[in-house]
Amino acid sequence: MAKNIFLSRLLPEAGMELLKQSEFNVDIHWDDDPLPPEVFRKRVRNVNGLICLLDDIINFELIDAAPQLEVISNTAVGFNNIDINYAKSKGIAVCNTPEILTQTTAELAWALLFAIARRIPESDTFMRNGKFTGWKPLLMLGGNIQGKTLGVIGAGRIGTAFALMSKGFNMRVLYSGKSNPVLDFELNAENVDLQILLRESDFVSLHVPFRDSNYHLIGKDELALMKQTAYLINTARGSVVDEMALITTLQEKRIAGAGLDVYEHEPALSPGLTELENVVLTPHTGSATIETRDTLAVMAVENCLNILRGKNCENRVV
Repeated sequence: MAKNIFLSRLLPEAGMELLKQSEFNVDIHWDDDPLPPEVFRKRVRNVNGLICLLDDIINFELIDAAPQLEVISNTAVGFNNIDINYAKSKGIAVCNTPEILTQTTAELAWALLFAIARRIPESDTFMRNGKFTGWKPLLMLGGNIQGKTLGVIGAGRIGTAFALMSKGFNMRVLYSGKSNPVLDFELNAENVDLQILLRESDFVSLHVPFRDSNYHLIGKDELALMKQTAYLINTARGSVVDEMALITTLQEKRIAGAGLDVYEHEPALSPGLTELENVVLTPHTGSATIETRDTLAVMAVENCLNILRGKNCENRVV
């Protein structure tokens, strides 16, 4: 009897085609919105393989609702949405999609940096509303990038790629955490304490994974250390930043601005965030290029198929 796969959301066509060609039965949740927990549990009752997204909560209740489950394939690099310890205790493989998002997410971080520093969305709205009456010396003043100090919190794969992209701007690069020989050699970067990084950087970009120790890594006290002319960029995870503290800081203009792709209570936004002009908001699109999403979908599907076929999976977390 053929095994069953449940796909929690529609994937790009490259991944869907792989599933169509497989020997397994495939059930798909066609809506863009996540399934309610009680419905999700019913849909996985007879499932052997689950391909899910980063906003699907795969907790012990859902795992217990799928007694035949063999593999959970997360279509994301992170896997904090999955109770991996409980899955491991049940003998269920958990896989992710590492490395694919590195360049794409680093590029988005730079896009946010440019957008907030040069006030691009604000300028676009200004033009569309017919407010442009001619060049003025004080119109839409932003911040320079060339020669400024760039602070990278989390110099892993994405943080390293992001920092290396600064070469053309002759920036001083600071980073926190473990020593990074690549950044040291390529950029003459400085490995410093978080407090020093926050005090001295003109741009602070977050690239840390979400774990308990990183919850509200950037809060009221950390934001108070930043320059009034500095900008904060977050393409990591929303809970790394105390969103309400950031909103207050932006409202009081104690930093120049922020560029955010992730949110603490995603998809909900904290009250007051959308009213601010000194913040650029994007809808968790760090991996949102055609090439990257296709590759992401293929890897997630291949991870699931390999486990169900009894093959090795290089991207197995547990």
